[in-house]
Amino acid sequence: MSVDKYTLHKDQKSQKWRLEKEGSDRAKKTYETKSEAVKDLRGAVGPSGGSVRIRKTDNTIQEERTYPRSKDPKRSPG
Repeated sequence: MSVDKYTLHKDQKSQKWRLEKEGSDRAKKTYETKSEAVKDLRGAVGPSGGSVRIRKTDNTIQEERTYPRSKDPKRSPG
């Protein structure tokens, strides 16, 4: 089962947090703060769900989340 993949990262030019679908240059949604973005991830990926890589301001991966949890392809902590 394949899930849509997204990345949440800070745009250095606009200083906003952008949620982008893999393979797209356009933001699905933008946020002023990271905490605001993380709270909205479940709704932002939509009812079909998806996997979201959350990046730090230095662009390294902080964590990866899958919504809904039942679509997580592996059963491991984290």
